[in-house]
Amino acid sequence: MDWRFRTRRPLSAGAQFTSPAVTPGEALPCNLIEIEPLSFGTILIPTNRKIVQPLSSALKRSGSNEKDQRRKLPPRIPLRLFRWYCRPDLVSNIEGDLVEEYNTCLTARGARYANWRFTVDVALLCRPGIIKSYRRKPTVNSAPMYKSYLKIAWRNLLKNRGFSAINVGGLAIGMAVAILIGLWVYDEISFNTYYKKYERLARVYRTGTLNGETLATTYLPIALGEELQGKYGSDFKHVAMVWPAGDHIIASEKDQWSLLGEFMQPQGMAMFTLNMLEGTHASLDDPHSIVLSKSAATTLFGSESALGKLIKIDNTMDAKVTGVYEDIPRNAHFSDVQFFAPWDLLVSGNPWIKSQGFGNNFLDIYVELIDGINIQDASGRIKDAVLNNIQADKEYVAVNPQLFLHPMKKWHLWANFHNGVNTGLIEMLWLFGVIGIFVLVLACINFMNLSTARAEKRAKEIGIRKAIGSVRSQLIAQFYCESFVVAIAAFFLSLIAVTVALPWLNDLSYKQIEMPWNNPYFWASCAAFIFITGILSGSYPAIFLSAFNATKALKGALRPGRYASLPRKVLVIAQFSVSIVLIVGTVVVYKQLMFAKDRPVGYERKGLVNVLMNSKDFQGKYDVLRNELKNTGVITEMALSSSPPTEIWNTNGGFDWDGKDPGFIAEFATFTVTPTYGSTVGWQFIDGRDFTMDLASDSAAFVINEAAAKVIGY
Repeated sequence: MDWRFRTRRPLSAGAQFTSPAVTPGEALPCNLIEIEPLSFGTILIPTNRKIVQPLSSALKRSGSNEKDQRRKLPPRIPLRLFRWYCRPDLVSNIEGDLVEEYNTCLTARGARYANWRFTVDVALLCRPGIIKSYRRKPTVNSAPMYKSYLKIAWRNLLKNRGFSAINVGGLAIGMAVAILIGLWVYDEISFNTYYKKYERLARVYRTGTLNGETLATTYLPIALGEELQGKYGSDFKHVAMVWPAGDHIIASEKDQWSLLGEFMQPQGMAMFTLNMLEGTHASLDDPHSIVLSKSAATTLFGSESALGKLIKIDNTMDAKVTGVYEDIPRNAHFSDVQFFAPWDLLVSGNPWIKSQGFGNNFLDIYVELIDGINIQDASGRIKDAVLNNIQADKEYVAVNPQLFLHPMKKWHLWANFHNGVNTGLIEMLWLFGVIGIFVLVLACINFMNLSTARAEKRAKEIGIRKAIGSVRSQLIAQFYCESFVVAIAAFFLSLIAVTVALPWLNDLSYKQIEMPWNNPYFWASCAAFIFITGILSGSYPAIFLSAFNATKALKGALRPGRYASLPRKVLVIAQFSVSIVLIVGTVVVYKQLMFAKDRPVGYERKGLVNVLMNSKDFQGKYDVLRNELKNTGVITEMALSSSPPTEIWNTNGGFDWDGKDPGFIAEFATFTVTPTYGSTVGWQFIDGRDFTMDLASDSAAFVINEAAAKVIGY
């Protein structure tokens, strides 16, 4: 009878073993024994019949104590270390000697000494001649193998043109959409990085609590600019007051145009580091100067140099062109501004501005922090700069105006403040990012489903490959190669689609996105994009198809298990679920846009034209102009207003009425209009009447909307 068994310690040649299942005294030759020193099992396994009696029972029957046997084992960690570094052909002999020496020390001097001595012996044995060799085995050149995989993948694509067109086309569309969304997201994230001092620029905001609601605005008093420059100069390198951007008539000797511009203090040029094509950042130091954008200079003077040319602003202010700057890109603040003029030039024509103090909020203030100044600390220091100067105005004090600095990196994505919560386009950014990921995942799922649907056609190929020696890892590598071939082909198709669609996206989103062909980060991102797409789209087909049984595949008797189609069903359900969600979301957004476009606004928009009175030439000529235009038959009515119907340029407080809560602070948006305003815009009355030119008392009358009536309590 031949026996194979595991012992608690290695047996030497000629060792004898006594068991109830073996004749006592029978010698077991060493060549008939399989010794496995890497584990100390206790199961007896005969070669011709099954014995369930454990070795521990045999030891007990022979009079040995199992607890004593377990205690004679050497320390595990040193023993495992020895087996790890020792040559395989020496492990059995040396380990037997170590264990024998360990048992001798255990009997003579105790467990602590035996463990220490065993550990020292293991350490001393770690020397050349005993340590196993870790020289690498010669590697097989796998380049021809992968070359073969790529050839087969390409031939499969050409052989199955219809399937390949659907597969590559679907993946290309998904990748194109994801790339377009990625470019849009990058454009949003990089907003304002055009400015070199991007990290140190901030805008001053004012908050206040009005009737329990926290409001935030950028409109600030003129006296605050002087306050920040004087008392808080240790925090700010530059402070620039800026008149909000507006349309102004710019007239040259030959022509005149309406251009969007801002009046700014001279230090603003150095703050925003405009790229000057002509002139310097000191170009606004002259009170009668103006700096034009490149496009504005071309509009006014064509190919001639604009430097030194004389122009007139709003037909009242004379200025000389002292600089031309590069057009600011659309993903930057001031991108629409076509000229900058000195603040002092505006004040010289409007002396009322200097007398406003802290009581009138109408301008913007930008600051540049000194290096090393933390923006939060600076915000804390200027917080009460307005409040400390308005103690006499009890109603203004009740609003509790507080200041804080809003860093430039948040001007675009975190531009909104609603009841103290800072939000903005960042939410839209996350939404579109998730949509882009979903679209790409859907394209990958589509690729997986199409690949696994053709599994039976690839079954015999897989069977033959396995029959001639291919292992599963090689088959997985083959399918991944096919996946990457499809991903690369789809990527280049998607680049073509993105290049074609990009102008349409720019028109739709009013952006200036360009393909970053020369940007190494773009190509690195594309490589990662292809890799992720290839892994996602090829993982399931590679694992699923490579698991086919070779024999059944060659016999054509391949029958998938009852759960084999479950992953495909899950993927299809996920694909359709996400698609339905995206379609429903698109329909809802479209309906919301149509509602916003066509909703009732309280006046008639059709045929209504708004003309800004940027020149003083309009003043005092309203009646003449109205009569002349009406006589032409082109217009039905005409009116003047202090604000356009779609914007709020003025707000006022101090209103009172019978029954008003003394603690309620009333502040309303107000329009000053001529009596014909109502008939011009076509507003609709639900109570009362419109203004009339026949009643002089109407000069002190008010027309309020439904929202104001609700606030008042009417």
